[in-house]
Amino acid sequence: MTPTFRPRLARALIAAGIALALAPTDAIRAQTAARAADSPAFALCRSPLPEWYLPDLPRDGDRETASTELEADRIGIEERTRYRLEGGVVATRADLRIAAERMAYDSEAGTFEAEGDVRYQDRTITLAAASARGDRDADRTELDEVRYQLIAERGNGTAAHATLVGRERSELREVSFSTCDPDDRDWEIVASEMTLDHEAGEGHARGMRLRFKGTTLLALPRAGFPIDDRPRSGFLTPSIGASNAGGLDLRLPYYLALAPNYDLTLAPRLVTDRGAMLGAEARWLTHRQRGQIDLDWMPNDREADRSRYLWRFREQASLAGWLGFTADISRVSDPRYFEDLGDSLATTATAFLYSSAYLDARGDRWWLRFGGDDIEVTDPALDRVNAPYQRLPRIVGGIERDIGGLLRFRLDGEWVDFDRPDSITGQRLDLMPAISAPIERAGWFVRPELAWRYTAWDLEGTDGPRTPSRSLPIGSLDSGFVFDRPLDWFGRSSRQTLEPRLYYLRVPYRDQSDLPVFDTEELTFGFAQLFRPTRFTGPDRQDDANQASLALTTRVLDDDDGDERLRASLGRIYYFGPQRVQLPGVAPTDFPGSAWAGELSLTLDPRWRLGIAQLYDPNLDATTLSSVRIQHRFGASGIVNVDYRYRRSNFEQIDATAAIPLGERWRLIGRWNYALDDARTLEAFAGLEFQSCCYAVRALVRHYVRNTEGDTANAIFLELELKGLGSLGRGTEDFLRRSIRGYR
Repeated sequence: MTPTFRPRLARALIAAGIALALAPTDAIRAQTAARAADSPAFALCRSPLPEWYLPDLPRDGDRETASTELEADRIGIEERTRYRLEGGVVATRADLRIAAERMAYDSEAGTFEAEGDVRYQDRTITLAAASARGDRDADRTELDEVRYQLIAERGNGTAAHATLVGRERSELREVSFSTCDPDDRDWEIVASEMTLDHEAGEGHARGMRLRFKGTTLLALPRAGFPIDDRPRSGFLTPSIGASNAGGLDLRLPYYLALAPNYDLTLAPRLVTDRGAMLGAEARWLTHRQRGQIDLDWMPNDREADRSRYLWRFREQASLAGWLGFTADISRVSDPRYFEDLGDSLATTATAFLYSSAYLDARGDRWWLRFGGDDIEVTDPALDRVNAPYQRLPRIVGGIERDIGGLLRFRLDGEWVDFDRPDSITGQRLDLMPAISAPIERAGWFVRPELAWRYTAWDLEGTDGPRTPSRSLPIGSLDSGFVFDRPLDWFGRSSRQTLEPRLYYLRVPYRDQSDLPVFDTEELTFGFAQLFRPTRFTGPDRQDDANQASLALTTRVLDDDDGDERLRASLGRIYYFGPQRVQLPGVAPTDFPGSAWAGELSLTLDPRWRLGIAQLYDPNLDATTLSSVRIQHRFGASGIVNVDYRYRRSNFEQIDATAAIPLGERWRLIGRWNYALDDARTLEAFAGLEFQSCCYAVRALVRHYVRNTEGDTANAIFLELELKGLGSLGRGTEDFLRRSIRGYR
């Protein structure tokens, strides 16, 4: 069977088909968990179920084999085949229950009539009607004045008349659907006529309208929509926004269901100050691969006086059980694309656009990758010569084997061809075999390891040696203990650990001043760096080392749920010799030790969280890095985050975000990201959010830095979310989730 996409059309139109015309299939019944009516999105709603709903009916059982139980105050028999039941008539079969005041049944003709407060219930829907008629031979049922409420998901509505013809076709007149409370419909979908073809999975409606607060937002004389998970073509939710960098920004996507396993979305976009743009997204899916192509193309940007484009290709494929392929390739028309057509600090701050493609082979304790990486400059302040090197082709792999009882063998290797305009280019081979003998026990561990690193280059455009090489041994010993004791932590039964750790590293010095630097940088120092065999990211440099790292960690773990309430770590590297190997332009040092690295994570209760990372360098008598993160949750949906970030000679920032409830339905939302070193705001927004049972409104005003030169832009975000249907306007909810840590 070929895999299929779940369509991205408004799923509420499925429910507008009266839960598959009041006859839910087994497939629909199985989808109760993911779309339950008690979703947090509907927390402000009252119970959608009628007073006569019986929660104790069986939730499973086979209706085909179950017997039918009948109850009534009076039962009369006419002409041997006609039965008349009156007064509290109830028919129960497995999870199905039908009740009425009066019911007539002809066993020979196979017809029935029910009148007077007809009620139907199963595990997915409740239904009330004024009357019902059915013909068994024709497999036809008719209902008048229908009122229904879904159980498996949020939704309710009405129909003046419903006709069910077997399981293949349903016809409804004057039908409505909403996720609001039945007696308080802020929004609803209504249609004068609706026909549902269950075999084809399609619905067709006449006179369909989307109404909000009595105002029609959308009217369609004719409309088609899916009633199952098979893809169907149609319009998706439009988006609208505005900024002083581009003016009004409108996007209207249209989804094309080309086949069960591939589709296309076209998204015309209008940026009023710049021009029209066409966006497209093509996706495909098979048993062995999934992929996607995204394209945005503006033929003529009036502001830039040129065409603009962005495209991205992504692919994941399994070529065999042991062989796969991955690709992620992107291109933009010019370095200012994100600045002009992006809308966030994250995109405008993108300096490089990375692309890669690899064949991946894996076996029993071995792996191999063949491919390459390319980088496009997307910062107008940078030249291509300052960009990272293109690595094409590149081969990287490794192998692990157990030898003997305790010994393990590992081999890591890489071969790369580097290229960049007006630069030294060439190939590099890096091989590092290693033997280790780890011993791990419940309360302690010892991990000795001996490795040999060999690196060789074949260079072009260099004034130095054309084929330099470097070879050296690397020895390390990692060891630690874990002690624990019971602890009363603010009245809770807990356990505290004490975890000392010692890591010794020995690497002899090799002069590497004549070696090129292709893809190697010095790692940002932190607590994790205490236990690495090198402080560099790539093999162009291997630091000399005669050093020992000493660290201590303590944790407090809750005995009941195992949650970590406290983690505190402190450590430092002690150098027994000078640090002679450095990157070009960095002088050797002879420090007795590294900076002190400390980390603290504290959760006093689920509402308060504190995180601290600190680096204090006694060699400079200065704090080189400081990070403080405080989060407080309050009420049902309130949250405040305050972050302080500092890196010596680089930046110092305050970032405060909040979502503050103003009563049960209103929230004040905002962010202020301020650069203390530059005395300027990097990003700030403020707005209001209103939540009701079945809809939400969000309005934001935003000021942000739009390029690396520091120019700023202002934008307005407006969104109307009809819960269970979709959103109209800019995607502010996704934006807020990215901007406010913990927002929900």
